Amino acid sequence: MPVLRLLIALALLMASAAAGLAQSPYGGRAPNYFILDVGSGQVLAQQNADIPLPPASMSKLMTLAMLLDALDQGRITLSTTWNVSARAHGMGGSSMFLETRDRPTTEDLIRGLAVVSGNDAAVVIAEGLGGTEEAFAQMAQTRAGQIGMTQTTIANASGWPDPRHRMSLHDLGMLARYLIVDHADYFHYLSETEFTWNNITQPNRLPLLSAGIGLDGLKTGHTEEAGYSMVGSAHQGSRRIIFVFSGLSSMGERSEEAERIVNWAFRQFVERQVLPGGQAVAEAEVWMGAESHVPLVAAQDLTVLVPVVAQGEIAARVEYDGPLAAPVEQGAEVAQLVVEVPGLPDPFRLPLVAGHSVAEGGILPRLRTAALVLGGQLGLTEP
Repeated sequence: MPVLRLLIALALLMASAAAGLAQSPYGGRAPNYFILDVGSGQVLAQQNADIPLPPASMSKLMTLAMLLDALDQGRITLSTTWNVSARAHGMGGSSMFLETRDRPTTEDLIRGLAVVSGNDAAVVIAEGLGGTEEAFAQMAQTRAGQIGMTQTTIANASGWPDPRHRMSLHDLGMLARYLIVDHADYFHYLSETEFTWNNITQPNRLPLLSAGIGLDGLKTGHTEEAGYSMVGSAHQGSRRIIFVFSGLSSMGERSEEAERIVNWAFRQFVERQVLPGGQAVAEAEVWMGAESHVPLVAAQDLTVLVPVVAQGEIAARVEYDGPLAAPVEQGAEVAQLVVEVPGLPDPFRLPLVAGHSVAEGGILPRLRTAALVLGGQLGLTEP
């Protein structure tokens, strides 16, 4: 894969308003955490994020995703009614307080999951979609893989303790992103402050919804093995973050950690434009084309998050599988700009497209290409 290394001017990317502040890696109390900026896709911080852990009630987000998928596919509606089995009614732990005589609607069950984390609601959904909770778990396992959750094994719908039931914090973050981005029309349910069923009103179990820090979803969890945990999302201005953590010892610590993460993520990073849309970054060689090169350009404005004060230069490189084979279509994504920001755990990738079309060449371009191959000169050049 040809690679071009670029240095992006530090002055174009760094914030000046907070020049006196020093950015440092996240250092809270949680032993396990994953913090993602949704807009840019950048991972801001992570620790033990790829280790499968007991997800507790946070795994109800997978059950919610399955329910919302069924809604979007037209298999059910918000007014569809559901049967409540004796098994669902008898579930312990957090509850929506469903009775076997009840016929909740889909919308009721969304609230029962999203607001009060009902284990009974989770089982009703599982049995309604899968016939049995075991069959539903297999369906959810398949769907999790499609979403990109590679460190997840699903044994039930509620997160009830089971040695087979595991999710990594990274996977929970991807699940939260899926709900926020792909099921945006339903995300407001996660922000509702209370829910009443059978004359029993319960508050939303998510802390800090009214704390004024932008927190607006998703789920908490707790088991003896996993401790107190949370997957949350917050937005301030044009930015939204997702964070997941586990391993704390009390609800109070959990609330403090959530607020600490939100403050850190929004205060320690600023958004900066890397490239304006349409700007050429480099040129790629074209195999057997009417032209020997094609410009690689940003299809749209490319922005990144950077620490308010970074240590060292922001570096970038262009990667593509090449030489590109003609014909090349204008606007086709053919390369990536890989950006490395000091202070962030991973590089991130931004798409680059062909600046114009290149048709297949005749005999002369083919001879020229053959000569370049023999000379070992095919590669990537700066514009």
